[in-house]
Amino acid sequence: MTKPLWAPWRLEYVQQADEATGCVFCAEAASELPEGESLLVRRGECALAILNKFPYSSGHLLVAPVRHVGSFAELTDEEAAEIHRLAVAGVNALGGEYVPDGFNLGWNLGRVAGAGIADHVHLHVVPRWAGDTNFMPVLADVKVLPEHLLATRERLRAALSYSDQ
Repeated sequence: MTKPLWAPWRLEYVQQADEATGCVFCAEAASELPEGESLLVRRGECALAILNKFPYSSGHLLVAPVRHVGSFAELTDEEAAEIHRLAVAGVNALGGEYVPDGFNLGWNLGRVAGAGIADHVHLHVVPRWAGDTNFMPVLADVKVLPEHLLATRERLRAALSYSDQ
């Protein structure tokens, strides 16, 4: 029997995503966000890696093509290869900095599949630890993240040899 996964903290994200204008990946690619708001950890020629503003766990990365593209099938070979390389680099950097017990990597293609940003494809890289799901989200509607996003950004920029090409 399938067990439901309750994630009440995601409501804030879903409500904000519906109200949001513009694309966070395109804004990051164009360097439109102030340094205090940017969650960019690495940018390549065809792809970039940013922290998820509403993470499932500390270090939750999103790897996306620089080009605004909503269909997985429309990715060029170069984009797909660089997304893969950035995901590998992200796994290595997160492994070195945070020593997780494992990772979830996945694509949510389309809103019904869970994509909060459905019109710009992206790959999730989520570090996981044994026991990282606990009672706090269920009983207190609170998600405990032990580090501020900007501190995580700085650690991962250093680990990934950040360049704002």
